[in-house]
Amino acid sequence: MARHEQMQGSLPETSRASGMSRRQLLLGLGGIGLALGGGIYWWRSQPVDHDYPRLTPAQAFAAAKAKEITLVDIRTPGEWRQTGLPEGAVAIDMRRDDFLQALSEATAGNLAAPVALICARGVRSARMTRALAAAGYRRIIDVPEGMLGSASGPGWIAGNLPVTRWQG
Repeated sequence: MARHEQMQGSLPETSRASGMSRRQLLLGLGGIGLALGGGIYWWRSQPVDHDYPRLTPAQAFAAAKAKEITLVDIRTPGEWRQTGLPEGAVAIDMRRDDFLQALSEATAGNLAAPVALICARGVRSARMTRALAAAGYRRIIDVPEGMLGSASGPGWIAGNLPVTRWQG
């Protein structure tokens, strides 16, 4: 029993010696965790830098309408259901295992065909631009404003560009 009392007595002395209670320590660690998590979220939400061409949503719409590009919406079916698809776009979820095969079908297998990518806010399209270039596509174009807008501009929807209902 004396040993149990001795152990109980040593814990408060240790915390007092460090000047920090267990509660303060846990709150401090929680704050650090939140800050780190917020930093990681912010970093992941930033588009990667690339040197590939960019189009505004209005330019992408005009080019898709004129059949000068294949406009590919790489968002998820849930996103397509919420906002609709850009008129003239091909819907290919970038998470599909057969994404490259579906894109090849949309471009008739032509790796030199101009392909413009659009997502919600330009983050995924920027990342996918690099991935498709690495896969051999030579004319990849980014629509960095996306459907919902970003630091690059207001986006497809705010630009009052036409959308079609997703039939999925």
